[in-house]
Amino acid sequence: MLDSSPEPTRPALPSLSRRRAIGALGATGASFLASSLPASAFFFGPPKVKTDLTGLPEAWKARQGRNLLGYVDFLEDLKLRRIPVRQVIKAHAKRHGSVWNSLPPKSMWKNIAATLRVIDRVGAELDQPVKEIVSAYRSPAYNARCAGASSGSYHKSNVAIDVRFHSSPRSVSSVARNLRSRGVYKGGVGRYYNFTHIDTRGYNVNW
Repeated sequence: MLDSSPEPTRPALPSLSRRRAIGALGATGASFLASSLPASAFFFGPPKVKTDLTGLPEAWKARQGRNLLGYVDFLEDLKLRRIPVRQVIKAHAKRHGSVWNSLPPKSMWKNIAATLRVIDRVGAELDQPVKEIVSAYRSPAYNARCAGASSGSYHKSNVAIDVRFHSSPRSVSSVARNLRSRGVYKGGVGRYYNFTHIDTRGYNVNW
């Protein structure tokens, strides 16, 4: 004889509410992220990518101490579009004989910002990046070793830059002077056979 009694009802399995399920998923995701990223990235966003300084003279880098990374941060914060920060740093890593150049003292860092922005604007007008920063800040001792450098050079106060683009110095100096005539800045523009000098000294002069 078949048993016709109804099958006993099985107790329902406990289920997470939609809200608790989302919460559980979030916790799992957070756990995964925490295991795969550094703490600084998890709490404050992805770590800042520093300018690559490999290949610069180790003896020069050692002389700069904390000034080096500080100046890199300062230059990166300017958010220049046509001037790689490495090129600016590299322009300082030079020597004449036994005399090394150096980065500018911190009190002079801000002096170069206006000149870099002018050069960035020149690059935008030419629609090309900077090819090379030939010279930027020069320490007094290093400047004294540079052939033809004036003792009153604006390079010593971190206001002047000698720059090369992929265009001729004639074209670069013409654009720089045009920007100046439009009131973008006041300063000096010097045309040389293979580079252009630009500074923001506060009054206009050509050579």
